[in-house]
Amino acid sequence: MFIDIVVTFLISLSPLGEARSGIPYGMINDISPVISFITGTSANLLVYPLLTLLIHFSNKKLWNIHFYRKYAVKLARRSKRLMGNNIDKYGAWGLMVFVLVPLPGTGAYMGTIAAYILNIKKREAFIAVSVGTIVSSLIVVFTTHFAMLGVKMF
Repeated sequence: MFIDIVVTFLISLSPLGEARSGIPYGMINDISPVISFITGTSANLLVYPLLTLLIHFSNKKLWNIHFYRKYAVKLARRSKRLMGNNIDKYGAWGLMVFVLVPLPGTGAYMGTIAAYILNIKKREAFIAVSVGTIVSSLIVVFTTHFAMLGVKMF
């Protein structure tokens, strides 16, 4: 069970799944919904501070390298296209809604990048990404729980 909790944490921390994949993984592997929620959400909450530090460090040290600058600008354009005008228009509120919708391409990673691109204050961005992550994780826990109950009925 300990290994499943660690895997749940790592999946939730990764950009491929975030808590949207980590929480169902934990629940499918017989970890209680509460432990899956706490593990997945706490890992996903680490994304904002870690990614913010990484972006700041990378831009400071690597911006003069053409290869890095080219792909950083490409990622920024992709992020701006995915997030639309709502985040720019509504600021931290739009960022929170963007992060809390449990769909591919939204989440803590893209929310952090969006906050950086749009120069949202760090405190506001952290709160928006955190609230969005928590609400998204709650949606995933309840959806997974009721889906598993439905599967057990048959």
